[in-house]
Amino acid sequence: VVTRDDVEESLKGVFQFVKDKEQLLQDLRSQIEETKKKIAEKQRERDYWFEYKNVGSKIHAERISSLEKDIADVKYELERTEEYYREALQLVIEENQKLFDRHMKLLSEEALKKAVGYLDKNCRREIEENEWLKEEVKIYRKEEKDLKASVQLLEEENTCLVAKVIDIKLQHLRV
Repeated sequence: VVTRDDVEESLKGVFQFVKDKEQLLQDLRSQIEETKKKIAEKQRERDYWFEYKNVGSKIHAERISSLEKDIADVKYELERTEEYYREALQLVIEENQKLFDRHMKLLSEEALKKAVGYLDKNCRREIEENEWLKEEVKIYRKEEKDLKASVQLLEEENTCLVAKVIDIKLQHLRV
């Protein structure tokens, strides 16, 4: 015997089953909508990259190629400029050394002339006592030290100037 309560209970179960299925169906529909949105978004992204592949990448490839060529040109110019200033610095150093050597030669000749001019008995005795020569050597060494210091200062100044010129040249090349 089936009672009314059994039927109601059975109908409630069926009703709950249908309600659960409808909720599941609605959840599935919302998931389908989300999936469609994701697919549309991915489709737009794919279209963008496909267009970039066909058009944009060629433009960027040309730009990259142009920039790489510019970089190579700047490197070449930098190497040439660096070599030029290295040679110029070497010439200045050699010129300074020649001037220094010439000045030292003149000083030694002058000292020799002074020494020859004083060759009498008194001077010979002074030479033998080495007092006069000691003073001349002190003066000579002081002048030599001063000349070396001035040559070094000139070389440092030239090095700074060459570095500044290279920096300016690099800035102009970058522009």
